[in-house]
Amino acid sequence: MTKPGAVPSQLPHPRLLGGDGCPLLTVDIHAHAMFPEVEKLTAGRPERSGEEAFRLRTMGQASVDYNRKVMIPDCFPRLTRLDKRLADMDAMGVDVQIVSPSPNQYHYWAPGDLAEELVRIQNEALADLVGQAPDRLLALGAIAMQHPALAVEQLRHCVKDLGFKGVEISSVIDGADLSDRRFDPVWAEAEALGAVVFIHPMGCSLDERLEPAYLSNHVGQPVEHAVALSHLIFGGVLDRHRGLKIVAAHGGGYLPAHMGRADHAWAQRSDACTCCDKPSSYLKRLHFDSLVYEPRDLALLIERVGVSLVVIGTDYPFDMGHYDIHGLIAAVPGLSDSDRAALLGGNIMRLMGINHG
Repeated sequence: MTKPGAVPSQLPHPRLLGGDGCPLLTVDIHAHAMFPEVEKLTAGRPERSGEEAFRLRTMGQASVDYNRKVMIPDCFPRLTRLDKRLADMDAMGVDVQIVSPSPNQYHYWAPGDLAEELVRIQNEALADLVGQAPDRLLALGAIAMQHPALAVEQLRHCVKDLGFKGVEISSVIDGADLSDRRFDPVWAEAEALGAVVFIHPMGCSLDERLEPAYLSNHVGQPVEHAVALSHLIFGGVLDRHRGLKIVAAHGGGYLPAHMGRADHAWAQRSDACTCCDKPSSYLKRLHFDSLVYEPRDLALLIERVGVSLVVIGTDYPFDMGHYDIHGLIAAVPGLSDSDRAALLGGNIMRLMGINHG
């Protein structure tokens, strides 16, 4: 029997069909790969000890041990082997995966030379992976956000030279929020290139308060999204760069369901009136993945942001993923055939400006 959250060995729910009787194109933007060479280069670096201490402090010994002994060994073949990935995609009814690096390999502490090498390894490995199955895989690359000038060069290389559709970044960069003005050149380049920026947190800034019971993930990730997206809104990033293509993992966390409080603060307090428009209006300029697990929660997300701004995300191949994509969409009430087609693949293909033959 498949464990909850485990990648299925067979299709959990029949694939949804279009009016022509053919399976609807299904594209997963939230899928990861891991690169062992990155681990070799960072092993033993004194800076990495701080990263490991942070995980122990914020996740607790039990969760750190579980990840090391159970979760990573279970996921590792799927993170590194193309045959496993393609078999799982078939089992889930996924036609195309948009693969990004595993967030535990951000390593934003890395100094310039090391950061350049780590990103080069990840992006070259991603390009090789996509090249082995170009009809099934696309990529979102890595950039060293902690070095903005370097990140701009890497972003340009990802899109123009490697053919990637964008990049993946975290919710906070070595202690700096995404609204920090040092990142403006990166946002400007992403806007100019039409590159998708996929925001996926690694850890939570609430620190040791979320240490027990894996709260660091199932509470911390939604918190991190709410904070990061609020910085983009109230910090003026979305005002300065109105053409940005941002996709938030994990359904955007707690933010979409609680924008009324932000709107109230913006209207009532001069210190909160730091963005040009009503805060909730910025939801219409973002995209959100479907990783909210329950049909009622996905229905609420669609209600708040609109069906055209939601895309499929599984978090492949981790145990906090949700892999019954077609079952989830089928269980959301009130969706038309065109809504289902948009959610499963149409929205993300349009956002990325690509066709699928």
